[in-house]
Amino acid sequence: MTSLALIALVGFVLGMRHATDPDHVIAVTTIVSKQRHIGKAGLIGAMWGFGHTLTILIVGVAIILFKIVIPTRLGLSMELAVGLMLILLGILNLTGVLQRLTNRFAHNHPHTGPAYDTESLPNEAPALESSAPGKHSIGLWNLARPLAIGIVHGLAGSAAVALLVMTTIKDPRWEIVYLLIFGLGTVAGMMLITGLIAVPFAYTSRRYSAWNHRMVYASGLLSLCFGLFVSYQTGIVGGLFTSHPHWTPH
Repeated sequence: MTSLALIALVGFVLGMRHATDPDHVIAVTTIVSKQRHIGKAGLIGAMWGFGHTLTILIVGVAIILFKIVIPTRLGLSMELAVGLMLILLGILNLTGVLQRLTNRFAHNHPHTGPAYDTESLPNEAPALESSAPGKHSIGLWNLARPLAIGIVHGLAGSAAVALLVMTTIKDPRWEIVYLLIFGLGTVAGMMLITGLIAVPFAYTSRRYSAWNHRMVYASGLLSLCFGLFVSYQTGIVGGLFTSHPHWTPH
């Protein structure tokens, strides 16, 4: 029981550590750069972690139970999908399309009270917020977006996680339990990270709008550049676009 408890603890901690991978942090930074509420940012992180965990469980269980071997080109393609997604997020953020989509879905979301622009009326925000609870519901769009991104990230990392578990634990039942605990650690880690990332964006959005715009622009540019780097590493260095691909799950 002591060893199982230790394995569970290690799995949870490694899951939290996994949430801090650069591509994960950059992706959620782009998502929460326009978020003005830290609690909502944490929920966005939880949805990202849930999508990531869902993919890791599905792919990991298939690898563990059926000894499936992911072909090299498929593995590289899954990692390329992460790079392309980061490029897309960066472009959408830099062009303002991401914010327009968020505003559009927010305006289409039914409110239970009168809708006010609390950002343009800072002195009256507390009273207006209390009278418009629907204004602060996060909305289906803001939940579906990190969920989908988490699923893509899970595809890229599921093989490495499953193979690591198989070399450490020999009982398939405990291997699956480990994957679940690892996923829970990832959810917790991503909730913490997104909450912390949202703090400077939320603060500057209310007091230093010029700095906030620069930070949002920087997050989009970082996502674009890192996405291009990942795509280059996968397509050229990894050989996805050549006749001799090579891939090591990581």
